[in-house]
Amino acid sequence: MATKKKRIELKFKINLWRIAILGLLVLFMAPFFRVLFQTRIDESKLELSQALEDIKDGQVEMVEVETERLALTYKDGSEKVSTKEASVSFPELLERSGIDPAGVDYTVSDQTISRAIAEVVGIVLPLIVVAVIFMVIFRMQSRGAQEIFSFGRSKAKLFAKGKQSVTFKDVAGVDDAKKELEEVVDFLKNPTKYTKIGARTPKGVLLFGPAGVGKTLLARAVAGETGVPFFSMAGSEFMEMLVGVGASRVRDLFAQAKAQAPSIIFIDEIDAIGRQRGRGVMGGHDEREQTLNQILVEMDGFTPNDNVAVIAATNRGDLLDPALLRPGRFDRRVVLDMPDKEGRLAILHIHAKNKKFGKDINWGRIADRTVGFSGADLENMLNEAAIAAAREDKEAVEMSDIEEAATKVKLGPAKKRLQSEEDKRLTAYHEAGHAIVTHFLVKTDPVQRISIVARGMSLGHTLIPPAHDRTHETRSRLLDQIAAMLGGRAAEEVVFDEMTAGASNDIEHATALARAMVTDFGMSKLGPVNLGYQGEDAANTLPWESGDVSEAMKERVDLEVSEFMEVAHKKAIELVKKNRKLLDKVAAGLLEKETLDQDDFEKIVGKKENGEGLS
Repeated sequence: MATKKKRIELKFKINLWRIAILGLLVLFMAPFFRVLFQTRIDESKLELSQALEDIKDGQVEMVEVETERLALTYKDGSEKVSTKEASVSFPELLERSGIDPAGVDYTVSDQTISRAIAEVVGIVLPLIVVAVIFMVIFRMQSRGAQEIFSFGRSKAKLFAKGKQSVTFKDVAGVDDAKKELEEVVDFLKNPTKYTKIGARTPKGVLLFGPAGVGKTLLARAVAGETGVPFFSMAGSEFMEMLVGVGASRVRDLFAQAKAQAPSIIFIDEIDAIGRQRGRGVMGGHDEREQTLNQILVEMDGFTPNDNVAVIAATNRGDLLDPALLRPGRFDRRVVLDMPDKEGRLAILHIHAKNKKFGKDINWGRIADRTVGFSGADLENMLNEAAIAAAREDKEAVEMSDIEEAATKVKLGPAKKRLQSEEDKRLTAYHEAGHAIVTHFLVKTDPVQRISIVARGMSLGHTLIPPAHDRTHETRSRLLDQIAAMLGGRAAEEVVFDEMTAGASNDIEHATALARAMVTDFGMSKLGPVNLGYQGEDAANTLPWESGDVSEAMKERVDLEVSEFMEVAHKKAIELVKKNRKLLDKVAAGLLEKETLDQDDFEKIVGKKENGEGLS
């Protein structure tokens, strides 16, 4: 807020200087032109004696007589001015000089009124300019004061009925969350249906889950379904530098909602203001905590007749203050997960409505191959596929376009890097090693795609998406996954008797998984013990920072992790050596085609069957 205030004050000062400069220009303009005009007059001024002499010699064609001057027009077209004695008339001057007035062509003009008007204007005009300047300054100051005091007003967007086109029909893959929100909408539409049996309006519904699963989309659907005012505001919009502004905006927001009750308030990314109190550097008097305190008071101070419901969304529900999550504030907490196969299929149908697709599209297969995709990922995938089809002047989106778009969304766009034949061969065997080890392990999923086309930071990739949605992970499956990750390094060691840096990312992920098995999942010889930080602020504490784990235990954890990695590494090398001929064929296919899909790969190695697992 301080920054905005400084900007406004600076703007006032700049405009004030502009107005002041303009006023000064106006005030000094008249004297300037007067001096300029006077200079021009001085250049053509004659002495009275010379003017009378020219008239006597017949050089003057016309004389215009004014009160204090003579304007002479000469026969050669030039014009000159001479002063005149105000107390003596022009004919008398001519007679004194021996000139017959009847022989001179002259006119007499009376400029007394015009001169009086000019003098009045010269006095009044500067006063008018000064008055206008002060009026503008006062108006700007009044407007600036209004802007400063408006900082405490809510910036929420109001959606009235009919202003939002998204409804629950446009939301898929989150059926449980839809049901919870449908009840809230029905309660606000038909409050007597619930109040007659003693039910009260839910104070709040908290939506939390990974990014892209549809939290904000659900809120937009509520705005489209309900016939009541819908106030939408992001958590960051409450925050300002000055303490108290956020709390003032909260009061104003809830006051507006209560005035138009029944109504709904939607706060997106509430973790910006709803984090646990007492953890900040500024203690309990910083802006965020004051804003949170005001929200707590407003939500808990509702009466059953207020009919104001609060919907909030966040992907960091673990950071929220416990007082915000208790019943009476957020009565319902709805978790949104990644969509399952049926959910993905429904989402695909929603986003495919306005696009043209070819006859070869198999939506079931696409839903199977997009395990782990959020709703936003699926929408982006179909949009990328449509863009690719249009770029190639196709009349409809084909299956190949969607396959490429899915890979692009997950791994990034393809890059044509200049690589030597040796680099391509190393990459081909590395990716073939992943594929071979994965194919011949028991608990791994089928290989979907292998490619040596560079994407993102990688020179190649082997896609092994889950064959179906899983809720649990077993110890043997996790060990097989580690072995599959180390398949590329194993192929390098067996084929080239050498190691490259290409396996660094694989080793990083494999080590992280092995450490999680030891410290979080309790799958090692150390037993079912969680060795992570167990304090109240666990979400903000890095591993091993708390001091709860002894140095001796850390050493044992490292040994267990090393043992998991060593067992998986030996298994990967064993499978690569055992299937060396197939490894060479897969690598040769990659060098020839650059990309092998599941069908091409299985033509070389056969269908996946029960292989060899780790225990």
